[in-house]
Amino acid sequence: MSKMFFKGRIDARLNHVKVGYSTKRDVKLGTEELPLNLIVQTVERQTEIEAILADTKLVVNIEVNADTEENIRDLDGILNKPKTTVVEKTPKRNDPCSCGSGKKYKKCCA
Repeated sequence: MSKMFFKGRIDARLNHVKVGYSTKRDVKLGTEELPLNLIVQTVERQTEIEAILADTKLVVNIEVNADTEENIRDLDGILNKPKTTVVEKTPKRNDPCSCGSGKKYKKCCA
């Protein structure tokens, strides 16, 4: 068949590479493949961070540079992950009321 009758996209799989889509989703930050790069200003601060990381299994490259601003944002993001919010189930109209009266929710507290 000639190319004139082909209706599909020829380079469909290469489309995500052109727009900058991350193909390395399984590589996590702080592993040997993708270590954390931290910048601190003093050696004392470096020892503090190493003490924090003693119990974690993160791979970190710490650079001591007094001229630049301290950058440990990635480390804070990994150590202080936000908790998943759990929303309590709201009672529906015909469920028993949560106050314990024995009536339906629509007749009592709705």
